[in-house]
Formats: sequence, structure tokens, C-alpha cells
Amino acid sequence: MSAPSDRNKAIIEEFRANAGKVGGHFAGKTLLLLHTVGAKSGHERVNPVAYVLDGDGFAIVASKGGAPTNPGWYHNLLAHPHITVEVGVEQFPVVAGVAPEPERSRLYDKMIAMLPVFAEYRSRTSRVIPVIILRREKAQAS
Repeated sequence: MSAPSDRNKAIIEEFRANAGKVGGHFAGKTLLLLHTVGAKSGHERVNPVAYVLDGDGFAIVASKGGAPTNPGWYHNLLAHPHITVEVGVEQFPVVAGVAPEPERSRLYDKMIAMLPVFAEYRSRTSRVIPVIILRREKAQAS
């Protein structure tokens, strides 16, 4: 399982089989499954992503391991911010928004506190790594 898609597939399967818990790098950490719609393809994509809670929102970081470009899911969120996430055994709609400064830095530091490797990701790139806040969509009155 060397390809990222193979690793993601295994993490997704483990996540769903264990009520949102996985081992390895994410053991004991908070992880969600991010369902996005491809900005160009229109196809659904599912990505496991670490998150930290912030009030009623879930903060995720578009680090891509410190690569010089943002991950594909980040571009998908910009194009289609109304998405679905899986947290534990629950699946629900959210709306995504990019955190502005100084909130972005505060939330990035909160992610580092949970997963220190995010400090290394930040040092690998000259880009400002975006932080996205996912907030539950309010139910529509009928």
C-alpha cells in the first residue's frame, strides 16, 4: 500500500469498522472522513483528515505534508463548501470556510499540540498552510 489512495482506503475501512477509531499515526487522535465533490470532475472523494474541535466547529489543516501546493480536497472545498463528514459513527452535512488570521494561526497551533508533526509540515513549505473550519449545517425548516 504505497500509493496515497491505497493508504487512505485502508484508513477509511479501519475508521468505519471501528466507529471512527484508527491505529498507527492517528491512534488516539481525532480523525474525520471528509466527503468532497471534485472541483473539476464532479465526482465524490473521501479523505481521512485529522481535526481539532473549536467551539462548535471542526478545524482541519490543508498541510499536504508540507508540500508546496494545497491538497486537492482544499480546492474541492473552495468550489463546493457544502459537504458531508463522518465523525465516529455519525454522518452529517457541514459548510466549510477558510479561517482568517489570527484564527488560522491559533487553530494551526492547536493542531500541532495534538499532532506535533504539523510543525514539521509548516517548516517544509513557504506557503501559508490554510486551516478550514467545518460547521454543521442548520436544519432547514419545512
